[in-house]
Amino acid sequence: MLDLPLTLPDPRLAGAIEERVWLLGQPPLQDYLDLVENSGLADPGQKQLCDEWRRANDHYHELELSEAGIADQMQIRELTPDLIPLAKAVKADRRFRRAFDSFPTELALVELDRLIVYQHHVTRPFVDNIQARLGPAPTDEAIFRLCLPTGGSDTPARAERVGSRRFLFSSESTDFRFNEAVLLRPEQITDLTGFGSISSVLGILIGFGSNFLNAVRFENRFVLQNGYHRAYALRALGLKYAPCAVQRVTRRDELAVAASQTVVDAAAFYFKASRPPLLKDFFDPALRKIVPVRRMRNVIEVTFEVREFRMEA
Repeated sequence: MLDLPLTLPDPRLAGAIEERVWLLGQPPLQDYLDLVENSGLADPGQKQLCDEWRRANDHYHELELSEAGIADQMQIRELTPDLIPLAKAVKADRRFRRAFDSFPTELALVELDRLIVYQHHVTRPFVDNIQARLGPAPTDEAIFRLCLPTGGSDTPARAERVGSRRFLFSSESTDFRFNEAVLLRPEQITDLTGFGSISSVLGILIGFGSNFLNAVRFENRFVLQNGYHRAYALRALGLKYAPCAVQRVTRRDELAVAASQTVVDAAAFYFKASRPPLLKDFFDPALRKIVPVRRMRNVIEVTFEVREFRMEA
């Protein structure tokens, strides 16, 4: 399968292009067509793209026969003794307790190849950055800290006020998100001044997710929820297992709480299909495609409205 050539309509775009590893055959065909069209780069034509997707889809059908049930054979190992102190620190982390407070969650070493994937792309620069940080022969401790980090994120983000009641927040990280709105007491904010005395503070929390490499386990299948670039990078380095927070659910209704909406909407496919997409598919030349795309930033816009009125006490 030939990767799309990096043909730039304008040489000035060179610094604005990045490569994306895209899974063909299982994700909807239209998603792939939209990706190439919206990239604004080399478009070999819809027929060729459809032919490529069809060949990958045929290959998946062959895998459904030759690898039926492979996702039910996940190998999971206990953490080695030297990682136990690190695991205790992760479990004591407030972000971990907040993220995994609904269902039983264990820290274990999971087999990368048999992780089910619902996200059908990874971005090369993110992977390259992870591998550069780890080096060619990372220690078990370095791998653990990469997969299950404690402390805040050092990912750059930008915040700007663009109107009296309009704010923009942006980052290149795909994990950048609106977290929640909270009511705070004035004493919770340092160096806070106002036109008069302050009774309450409304906070809009913008940032990143808990950032733990984690999977949802339902029966014998594990769906990778977060940490796609790290899992890909470790697999590319030749590792077979990675530290992972595994959240176990026992009923289909619990998936709505633990899993992403994509997985919830197609639960029968991910947990019952004879051969769903797996992390190892990203390394199968018959299934993966390298596609040049324009670099993008995730942007969050926050606006607010204030109304004052009287009502009965």
